[in-house]
Amino acid sequence: MRNIEFRKTVQTYNFYIPHKSISSKFLMLYSRNHYYVNFQYSRKQEVFLLYLRSLLFVPGNQPNMLTKAASFSPDAFVPDMEDSVAWDDKSQARETVSINLEMLANTGTKVIPRINSLDTGLCETDLEAIVGPNIYGVSVGKINTPADVSVISEAIAGLETQCGIAKGSIKLVLWIETAVGILNAHQILSSDDRIIAAAFGAEDFTNDMGTERNEDDREILFPRSQLAIAARAAGVLALDTPFFGFRDPDSLKLNSEQSRSIGFKGKFAIHPLQVDIINQCFSPSKEEIAHAVEVIQVFEEAAANGRGSTSLNGQVVDVPVVKRAESLLNQAKQMDITS
Repeated sequence: MRNIEFRKTVQTYNFYIPHKSISSKFLMLYSRNHYYVNFQYSRKQEVFLLYLRSLLFVPGNQPNMLTKAASFSPDAFVPDMEDSVAWDDKSQARETVSINLEMLANTGTKVIPRINSLDTGLCETDLEAIVGPNIYGVSVGKINTPADVSVISEAIAGLETQCGIAKGSIKLVLWIETAVGILNAHQILSSDDRIIAAAFGAEDFTNDMGTERNEDDREILFPRSQLAIAARAAGVLALDTPFFGFRDPDSLKLNSEQSRSIGFKGKFAIHPLQVDIINQCFSPSKEEIAHAVEVIQVFEEAAANGRGSTSLNGQVVDVPVVKRAESLLNQAKQMDITS
């Protein structure tokens, strides 16, 4: 029997590598049974340094709410021209958001307006109204394919040139809200360097699936997990769907902790009262920081004695555990949180 050799082509992935001892760019050649695959990993430096724990939606057609929002401290403002605005008010919302962008930007908080999706026919007009130096990025819903991203990115590039700002400076937060979008998530999120985050839209997703929402969110656990994995593999942040019970802080806390446990890095807020709880849930706690420091200390002591693993409080401490500890301390440093 002849030996047939297969060679796969080189693929490039954006990947976050938290461990300080690993170079941010390296080449790994894997060879077994005549199969050869080259993987070249690189890290998106901006995403590596970025955190977006809380993103506060503000209805774009409510100027008083946009003004009031400036007194709160989410990690990003999201003036909304999509779901929170009735169709007949879209034009007013576009104008109101455009007028208030500078005011929001002057707070020092990132501004990431949400525009209407491609299928509405309003996307290009929305972009023309908001692209400029006062926004950090654009949030776009119902992204199903890399081709959708290409259309939006090219439109933004043209507007960046018109505004005299550097090409690529406007980032993208993409909402994945359909079954097709979930299945294409990694391809979508790897398709353009503007992309910094993926957002999961539970209401549109369950509508697409023809399923009902449940209090325990069991109907969205699988797609949420899929999106978190795809985002991680693409080197972008995963942001979770809003929690609509804004007068139920305990349930918001539980929901946010579940999100973090499956890989989400932040969550959208629909009310200012949710911001502090979300920030707390997606930040390393002082207890977590103290434990991470202890993990690294006992591992370094073990390594100095020639051992590759040790234990702490009855739990094994090896390289993966140390990497998680270093990643958590890295997060805490970015967020200026100390023990």
